[in-house]
Amino acid sequence: MTDLMSIWWVWLAAALVFALIEILLPGFVFLGFAIGAAIVGLLLLGPLTALSWQMILLVFAALSLAAWLVLRRIFALPTGQVKTFDHDIND
Repeated sequence: MTDLMSIWWVWLAAALVFALIEILLPGFVFLGFAIGAAIVGLLLLGPLTALSWQMILLVFAALSLAAWLVLRRIFALPTGQVKTFDHDIND
């Protein structure tokens, strides 16, 4: 498992899978995971090569949480507002 966690292309493939899941189940949760996995995959090409797999997972978790918080801040509705639809798409 140690070798698999430190291979950069595995992280980029996981980012692609998370992005595809986000397309099927929108909500910015899996998009945060996709961004975190993509950044970890790119960082494994350089500065993260000497870290253990536990530290790599910790970096992934922190980056995913940060990405999710930024996405939520940018794309969420203001507090107290609810998105309503008053017309049908076929009208």
